[in-house]
Amino acid sequence: MNFEYSAEQVELRKSIREFAEAEIAPHVLAWDEAQIFPLEVIKKAGQLGIMGAIFPEDLGGAGLGYIEYSIIIEELARIDPSVALIVAAHNSLCTNHIFLAGDDAQKRKYIPKLATGEWIGCWSLTEPEAGSDAAGTRSTAVLRDGEWVLNGGKTFTTNAHYADVCVAMAVTDRGASQHGISAFILEKGIAGFKVGKKENKLGMRASATGEVLFNDCRLAQTQLLGKRGEGFVDSLRILDGGRISIAALALGIAQGAFDAALKYSKQRKQFGRFISEFQAIQDKLSNMATNIEAARWLVYCAGARKDAGRRITRESAMAKLFASEMAVQVADQALQIHGGYGFITEYGVEKFYRDVKLCTIGEGTSEIQRLVIARQLLKE
Repeated sequence: MNFEYSAEQVELRKSIREFAEAEIAPHVLAWDEAQIFPLEVIKKAGQLGIMGAIFPEDLGGAGLGYIEYSIIIEELARIDPSVALIVAAHNSLCTNHIFLAGDDAQKRKYIPKLATGEWIGCWSLTEPEAGSDAAGTRSTAVLRDGEWVLNGGKTFTTNAHYADVCVAMAVTDRGASQHGISAFILEKGIAGFKVGKKENKLGMRASATGEVLFNDCRLAQTQLLGKRGEGFVDSLRILDGGRISIAALALGIAQGAFDAALKYSKQRKQFGRFISEFQAIQDKLSNMATNIEAARWLVYCAGARKDAGRRITRESAMAKLFASEMAVQVADQALQIHGGYGFITEYGVEKFYRDVKLCTIGEGTSEIQRLVIARQLLKE
């Protein structure tokens, strides 16, 4: 086992950090306040290879592994979790579903434009009555006169209002349960496909989350993604990798909150001393740093196994569970160290506090992660 960063990984972290601090940091509060989707920055990220980080170079991607991808997401989230979420949903969910389940023609048609950031992608699984119980999907797709006709709708879709491509799940055989759900590729502007309500969120407000709706939406048979009836099964594979990205996102939030708290503790004086000199503050900082480092290696372990082609259902669930709940605690302690100033927007730590909670919910709640882990353990 190698616990050292390669020279390439060190350089990657440096370049992403410089990009985030130069292009994102000056705008974070304004984007959050006005819920501005940072489209221009996302396009720049595409030029740097960020939007196609984990895809082969012959498809327009950067050809990186999941450890490198985790570094990218972490560094973006350290500055603005909203941007990291946009990138993660685009890479891990939409584009990755096409890459893992698509045929050669679909890969060649969609991935180069997605990987370069020319197009933005979204992935729609959740419905109002099908959240943790994704197998309870109600949207339908019926093969009629040589075309698929989709009806229904999805909610909580990241990037919905800015996506050029949407991968969505719909029931094609109600009697087949989980094996009766298929995946489809939809392009912006086709008849019967539109976006609905944009959600007004607690955190990650620069990331657009909303509904996608299907009303007699007609698709050619070539828009079926993967095998008929295997869309839900493929989604579980997609979520294994996606949970690494959410764990890395949580890690970045924790690191950003910790950095702010450490800096503040060295500047703030009380009773004639810097608060970093008080043991109570030192205890908080040491616990925060230790938990962040533990989460980092859980994330990297899952990433290394993914890059080795091994199954990561248990490892990715563990990484997401620990990193997300750890990050909630770190953000809370970072705000506490700031005291009253932590409640003020200009100090930034309150944004980490608001943003981080989504990490324990999105791509499977903490409760679902524990269920996934337990099932894997009981199989052994």
